Amino acid sequence: MAKVPNWRKLTAASLRAAGLEVAQVAGGAVVVSRRARTRRHKLGAGTVLVTSPDAGAESWFDVERRLGAYVSERHVATMLDLYRVNCVLDVGANRGQYGRRLRRSGFQGHIVSFEPVPATFAELEQTAAADPKWTVYPYALGRADSTAPMNVVPGTLSSLLPPTEFGSARYTRLREPSRQEVEVRRLDGILDEVLGPVPDPRPYLKLDTQGYDLEAFGGLGDRARDVVAMQSEVALVEIYAGMPRWGEAVAAYEAAGFEITGLFPVSREAASGRALELDCVMARPDALAP
Repeated sequence: MAKVPNWRKLTAASLRAAGLEVAQVAGGAVVVSRRARTRRHKLGAGTVLVTSPDAGAESWFDVERRLGAYVSERHVATMLDLYRVNCVLDVGANRGQYGRRLRRSGFQGHIVSFEPVPATFAELEQTAAADPKWTVYPYALGRADSTAPMNVVPGTLSSLLPPTEFGSARYTRLREPSRQEVEVRRLDGILDEVLGPVPDPRPYLKLDTQGYDLEAFGGLGDRARDVVAMQSEVALVEIYAGMPRWGEAVAAYEAAGFEITGLFPVSREAASGRALELDCVMARPDALAP
């Protein structure tokens, strides 16, 4: 292989002479790759995708999952900026993974996270403790104030709903959950409290409750009009018994004035290729900030 010149004297011409490809991304930024083993796909100003023709087709779904997660994260960040969101309601927070992604994406507003499983809530509290603009509540959200048994399993799949036969077959940990009573609250009953620290709140609602999203949304009642944008994990295949299919969920969100801005696969059955769940991002166009 040709010797690469001293880095202080590198030019596009010298890099190409050394057998490398150089792609201008933006002012002062380039992508350098091996000519024979990669392909470049310019996606837009400041963005180039570099792929290898040697990658096997069997790995595509894993690549798609990682790429989709990145695109979804950037889409949400763009919507938060477009709608001047200053508070994110993180429902189904688990240990705070979504909140950390928000901070990585540059969101500087308030985060309000809800997580009902006691042990998981303790981890969430630790995650949020160092962030003065992140508050946490130990609640599940639903259509009525109550207590209810939660099916608790390791990881992120705990749910107020039991698994379907398909769900149990796909996720073996769902077969033997522990049962813990958790507090369920209507969101409209505590919304003024949770938005209290935020002047002129413009909230974004994130729902990821393992099949209970529409119930949590129903607890907003007429206060749904105060939410400027949202996202919900919608199901194409029932993993939990009684969870609404995506058409029912989207129809309810649309009836409340939200319109789809993006759909992103969350999980997929690799053997068949079918998508199982989507992140549905929606916004209220009449809430666009002047």
